[in-house]
Amino acid sequence: MTFVILGFDGPDGQAKRKIHRPAHLAGLEPLNRRGRVLLAGPFTDQSGSLIVIEADSLEEAQRIAQEDPYTVYGVFERVEVHPFQRVLPALPPHT
Repeated sequence: MTFVILGFDGPDGQAKRKIHRPAHLAGLEPLNRRGRVLLAGPFTDQSGSLIVIEADSLEEAQRIAQEDPYTVYGVFERVEVHPFQRVLPALPPHT
């Protein structure tokens, strides 16, 4: 299942982001190696980040969001996790 994680930066988010970015990326890397990170990056208006992942359940996606160093160390003031259905671009049919 696909999930969108929206992380909204707190007041000191930009300063904390610089400190915790290596741990944040290291935490996502195992998922990325398994092809489970579909898209990730910060908003250019410095309001937060978007992470799109594949997870087995909403609970797993929520755990990933809650254990992310950006959440743990207060880069994100608020985190939302939403199930997501991709429509476009269309995925190729399974063979």
